Amino acid sequence: MSSINSLFRLPDEVVLLATLSRSFPCRDSQIRALATLVHPCAAPCRNLALYGTEATGKSAITAALLEAIDEDLELTGHGPEDPSLKFAIANSIECITSRHLFESVVGKVADALKWDRPPSKCETLSQLTVELSKMLKYTPRPVGFRFVLVFDGIDRQREAPPTLLPALARLSEIIPCLTTVFIVTSPPANFLRTPFVAYIHFPNYTKAEFVAILATQPPQPLPSATKEETVDLWARFTGAVHDALARAASRTLPAFRHACMALWPRFTAPILAGTHAPREFSKLLVAARVHFQDEKLLDPGMVALHSNKSNITTGTNNTPNTGPAHQAAAAAAAAVNGPTPKPPTTTITKRDQPKSLAAATATATATTAAPDLASLLPTTARLLLLASYLASHNPTRHDLTLFSTHHHGRRRRRGGLSVGGGGAGRGARTKHRKIARKLLGAHAFVLERMLAIFAAVRREWDAKSTATISNPTSGEAALDSDIEMAIATLASLRLLVRVGGGASAGADPMDRGGKWRVNVGWEVVRGLGRSIGVEVEDWLIE
Repeated sequence: MSSINSLFRLPDEVVLLATLSRSFPCRDSQIRALATLVHPCAAPCRNLALYGTEATGKSAITAALLEAIDEDLELTGHGPEDPSLKFAIANSIECITSRHLFESVVGKVADALKWDRPPSKCETLSQLTVELSKMLKYTPRPVGFRFVLVFDGIDRQREAPPTLLPALARLSEIIPCLTTVFIVTSPPANFLRTPFVAYIHFPNYTKAEFVAILATQPPQPLPSATKEETVDLWARFTGAVHDALARAASRTLPAFRHACMALWPRFTAPILAGTHAPREFSKLLVAARVHFQDEKLLDPGMVALHSNKSNITTGTNNTPNTGPAHQAAAAAAAAVNGPTPKPPTTTITKRDQPKSLAAATATATATTAAPDLASLLPTTARLLLLASYLASHNPTRHDLTLFSTHHHGRRRRRGGLSVGGGGAGRGARTKHRKIARKLLGAHAFVLERMLAIFAAVRREWDAKSTATISNPTSGEAALDSDIEMAIATLASLRLLVRVGGGASAGADPMDRGGKWRVNVGWEVVRGLGRSIGVEVEDWLIE
């Protein structure tokens, strides 16, 4: 019996597994299986695949478990035949190429073993096998020595050859003391091409698990409630947040935790105001239903600007993002998606409400307008957006008439080309057109055509913008010379959208032949034009 016990021994339940279970709740089965398959005294395997969607605890649990086993074996074993474990974790997200991955693996293994002769370079899989064999196989090691090599996110490795994963799985066959762990998202069948691979699945958290995980870290007790009342209210609140936002916007544990932290001050504002008790969960839920329906609170870049008074009234202490990037993103979202709808009004009249509740409700439900896009975009970006709108809504055949001064000496605007017969001024419309062109959908345009329109009108529009905008600099100084940077800014804000075959990830975004489409409406463009003294309607063919 003593020999059998020396060959197989499960990890310590009290020291290892219980501590990790408290740190990572709802992952007991995965922790036990992983500890059994990597512990030198249990049932160490050659290749192990951990798979599951994002933010399910694969990487964090693996790193914590290996570190705990290493510390435990160092404390309990001191003889040459006592088991020991060392590990190294290589993150593929940090590696640009396969060579970068190989050199990173060799360097981390050398650091874990305190190898004093690390190689200068490692370019191929063959060299990786040779260097690992020198450090792990041909160097004398204790009888119970085990090394665990973890490849985190190996399925996202860039410039990976098709033989990378099968070759890495063969390392444990060449080096007997090596255990290779592959952390992937969704492995295909037989992706390592080996006879036997152990799999451990990390499934998504359920509603009960979400609530149980967040219950381990409740917020501070409310001033007018006890600790037990706050914990009970927090548990019921997290369940309501999961029902409202988990499927649509908070599918992962970090996103769900962020949603609860963002909504908790607004949910407890009536308690701080003294109008509701902590046990009146239904009334609190009805009062905060507007916030549960608004997913913009979950994205810091899309939160509307609030005044200091609203922050104090709603009980939030976090300062909202008011930088130019966040303001431009919020304005772009308002331009693309339209204004934020007003929340539904409550059935309680102001006459029946106390003054504190009326003030809290009025401040919490007041919607602040998104920052003006014209005041956030630089002049060049505004002119490019106006040129893109004209390129999307004007037919190509009318560009010479609208933007050329060769034949007429001046540009004939506001329907300068008479479409469909006589008429003056704005030009007679065709009989079959009953909808204004500016109200129709935007058409795709070639980037080179838009840049030609921009080059034709920039001097005239820049002169108007210099006279309109209170800027002491000249017109040439007001315009940013980096056109590509302005186009990239508009594309990142989704004000300009790449369409067609060039929208793929590998295409050049500044290809002059690429097709784009403007992604803002008429009201936004008209406001941008008037901010620099230009009536965009005068440049549209009707």
